[in-house]
Amino acid sequence: MKSLNYIDWIAIIVLAIGGLNWGLVGIFGLDLVGFIFGEMSILSRIVYLIVGISAIYVFGLSFQLAKIKGGEATIRQHA
Repeated sequence: MKSLNYIDWIAIIVLAIGGLNWGLVGIFGLDLVGFIFGEMSILSRIVYLIVGISAIYVFGLSFQLAKIKGGEATIRQHA
């Protein structure tokens, strides 16, 4: 079984932070990245780019983990 390396964990954490930021935008209209680094400044764009790259990386990672687990990932349905 594949164990997650430090790059995998960094990508997952960055993606979670990005998701929390979008949750703040959706609930309170507060863009924390924009607030800290400036609205669409070069630093905020870099942060958004890193989150996007992390999302693509974790998306690919999920397919690798599903393949290792024995085939297609299944969705459990509750009756």
